[in-house]
Amino acid sequence: MGSHLFAELARRTLDDARHEVEVYGQEIPEYRFVEQDGRRRAEALDYAVWLRRRTLDLAPEGIPLAQEDLDHIASMGASRARTGMSAASRRRVLGLHTNLMLREIQEASGPENTDELMRVMVWFTTQGTRGIDAYTRGHAAEQKRRLPFVARVRALTTALLADDSLAPGLARAVGMSPAASYEVVVVRVAGRPAPTAGGREAIVEALLTHHRMPIAWPRAEELVALVPAGQDRAPDTPRPAHDRPAHDRSARDRALAFVRDAGEAVARPCAVGTSTGRVRALADAYARARRISLAAPLQPVPRRPHTLADVFVELAVAEDRDIDGWLSGMARTLARGPELLTTLETYYAHDMHRRNTAAALNIHPRTLDYRLQRVRRLTDVDPGSARGVRILSTVVARAASGAWTA
Repeated sequence: MGSHLFAELARRTLDDARHEVEVYGQEIPEYRFVEQDGRRRAEALDYAVWLRRRTLDLAPEGIPLAQEDLDHIASMGASRARTGMSAASRRRVLGLHTNLMLREIQEASGPENTDELMRVMVWFTTQGTRGIDAYTRGHAAEQKRRLPFVARVRALTTALLADDSLAPGLARAVGMSPAASYEVVVVRVAGRPAPTAGGREAIVEALLTHHRMPIAWPRAEELVALVPAGQDRAPDTPRPAHDRPAHDRSARDRALAFVRDAGEAVARPCAVGTSTGRVRALADAYARARRISLAAPLQPVPRRPHTLADVFVELAVAEDRDIDGWLSGMARTLARGPELLTTLETYYAHDMHRRNTAAALNIHPRTLDYRLQRVRRLTDVDPGSARGVRILSTVVARAASGAWTA
């Protein structure tokens, strides 16, 4: 090959391939079949050797992987799916493979191999992406034949929330067009015991029949949906026929429809938080939506998702134990009165309009006045003053979120 770098890589091919298979078995529990199954271990080793030899055949001249190469890579992804390897383990395999190959190239190169090193790195960067896509395609296609639709959508949702670069391929595998950004909706479900795993899967399956979007139940108390953010779709991505009726609906309208259906399906009090983020930055949006859901009020039937603007005060209070403790003490004081917390919640929900508040509570306005006076006597805070709104509306919001009942 006329190059020390490529000659050294060729000399080390078998040892490097053996090391790769060993690392997979050590690092990935689902790959440990190679320790018990001689045939599959041989298959894994043959593939690791083949991939390195193809790299050495093509990289020196910058020749791209042929279609038959990509098909062979895809067949290996399918083979791994047949062993039961999950999408998470597949991501781990691909990540380890990339790191190991880069390390091998670096270790084999010397100061005199700068040109060859740059050549192989450029080739590996472009063709490695094509190989990863092919492996993912084969794995996802085999999973499609073996896994229920709900499980495949869960894998897609998990990949998007983890900012995994393989998410677009998983989206296409379940017939969903990738979007450039999503509104992350987190539905926090109250009550014990939480729905069973089977119950959660049945709810997700039912929701998917009406809301064709990434949905998963990653925690016992948490349902998550990713609503494509309006027209902000991945470039040059055709819209599937089943998605066209929702074309004119905004992401917020679709999120609202999902929240209502989810609340009815769960049939428990829920609190909903939402935050929008771009693909490859959804982990931050997810974390923010989760925090919002923890501060949002629990409602028997959730009416709408809450945003950061709705609960920023409550989030700040939750971070300060002294302030939160002071407000929770005030809530305990108000709990001694006749429906005082409920009265204040309704009072602020109706912008402190006496007659509308009394009508909503189905009480006489004078009874409302008595309750507000009772609040003033117990707390030394006037509910209708600016100070009262700041303090007591926060007490009401924190109490409604269930933060002080856990």
